[in-house]
Amino acid sequence: MSDDFRSLKLQDQLTCNLEELGFSSMTPIQQVGLPLVLEGHDLIAQAKTGSGKTAVFALGILNALNIADRTIHSLILCPTRELAEQVAQEIRTLGRMLPNIKILAITGGQSEFQQTRSLSHGAHIVVGTPGRVLRLLKIKALSFKNTKTVTLDEADRMLDMGFYDDIIKIVGHLPEQRQTLLFSATLPEEISKLGQRLQTNSKTVKVDTSHHQDVIEQTFFQLPSHKDKTAALLKILGHYRPDRFIVFCKTKQICQSVAKSLQQEKIYARAIHGDLIQNERNSVMTMFSQHSLSALVATDVAARGLDIENLEMVINYDLPTSPEIYIHRVGRTARAGKSGTAITLFVSQEQPKVDAISELKHEKLRQDDIKAIAAADGYDLIPSMGTIYISRGKRDRLRPSDIAGTLIGEAKINFQDIGKISITNTTSFVAIKRELVESAIKKLRKAKIKKLSFKVGLLT
Repeated sequence: MSDDFRSLKLQDQLTCNLEELGFSSMTPIQQVGLPLVLEGHDLIAQAKTGSGKTAVFALGILNALNIADRTIHSLILCPTRELAEQVAQEIRTLGRMLPNIKILAITGGQSEFQQTRSLSHGAHIVVGTPGRVLRLLKIKALSFKNTKTVTLDEADRMLDMGFYDDIIKIVGHLPEQRQTLLFSATLPEEISKLGQRLQTNSKTVKVDTSHHQDVIEQTFFQLPSHKDKTAALLKILGHYRPDRFIVFCKTKQICQSVAKSLQQEKIYARAIHGDLIQNERNSVMTMFSQHSLSALVATDVAARGLDIENLEMVINYDLPTSPEIYIHRVGRTARAGKSGTAITLFVSQEQPKVDAISELKHEKLRQDDIKAIAAADGYDLIPSMGTIYISRGKRDRLRPSDIAGTLIGEAKINFQDIGKISITNTTSFVAIKRELVESAIKKLRKAKIKKLSFKVGLLT
């Protein structure tokens, strides 16, 4: 089986764009899944975040688009706002050589009026969360009467979050003659039942569920009680000194408590959970992606769908509810052939859960004594970058080059001291070497970008 995109029946614009983007060959999930999608089959695919799964359904959808028809050709449902926005942006990137395609992200936390207004002008592809999609269906701002494809991304998480009934209601608004695609990191029985209800003669593919566990150093520490976890966590951080890491907790209350404990030790940490408003979630994820935050303390649901590059360590403050979720958690490190570290804390009553993970992995797990790790003399976990915000964005036609040019010309920042630049509709975020942030902000307050004045400050 060829791994060359040119072996597929893709439009020339899509193939040329893939080459420009540097996608020289297909990932395993693309190699087995994309031909089935292009042939029109219903599909259940087990694939992890970061496997290239989005391109499987995105390229299939883009390849079949009738751009002249501005009714909704395809619906993609995601469990979280962040994932929906990531998916929408990736589809835009993959389809950038197709003229005049319109892709809308329809999620909670954003203006319902603006979304309704955008939909009134037509759209080819809608990427949304179940709650907001149902709401817009109820007020008749959405119509799927001509929709040909529906995709459920991170389907297992949507079921975990209680969206089963919502999914059934939404799909009930689509034509019976359609293509239905389910993508999931795990394949519990509930996914099979959902597929049986929504799909016809579906194909199932399973690829690379191991998350390259062989390049992840995995260690389990048994503790006397749950009360010892925070002290153990701090010892581990002092010993390993990771640049960026995720701490997984089972509840939002524990997330908040752990984040506060880390902050008290001068560790740059923030919690992410379901109670955060959209702007707060966006700020936290922007800082983490721009290396201006060391620790992300998260529940499984809140972290779902986040594809984070160069993550050095995953710490299971609490054991996950299933061995499969453990595999998915630790697979967030050691991406793209790099190595990573996964640490898990547990108490003696949880040994059966650890044994279940060992059984799934078909190997004996390394269990060490936390007493063997010396107490830390400080943590030295100050992020290398700081993130500043600029109150101008896409609506002002700002580009990364405009911001970089102003930083170099007006703030006298060297190009190599500028990190990742992210631009939203109204605001831009740029990472700068931490020791230069204060000086840069002072100089930028006197500057203009494209002859426009703006507000600037440190994102915290």
